[in-house]
Amino acid sequence: MSDLPAPIPAELARLRGSIDNIDAALVHLLAERFKATQRVGVLKAAEGLPPSDPAREAAQVARLRELARQADLDPVFAEKFLAFIVAEVIRHHEQIAEDHRATRAD
Repeated sequence: MSDLPAPIPAELARLRGSIDNIDAALVHLLAERFKATQRVGVLKAAEGLPPSDPAREAAQVARLRELARQADLDPVFAEKFLAFIVAEVIRHHEQIAEDHRATRAD
């Protein structure tokens, strides 16, 4: 028996490389999205707006579900993915609002 790993089929290696590239793109896109939502959080805090906007979130869910359907992606999965991101954004906005209030109180 050899301790060498079995050779990977060329098609598998190609697909894995493609997946790695897509994962890298997703990370960069998420980073850009969070940069934008951080700026939104700062604006909301400055204007005294709540961290969460349920109407906007509902519209985004509907929009994302439709985009998922068009892309042959499970809309339920897409909604779960968006919910995870939105929850993190709201958490950031709450922290920004708290920091803003603390700064104004000083």
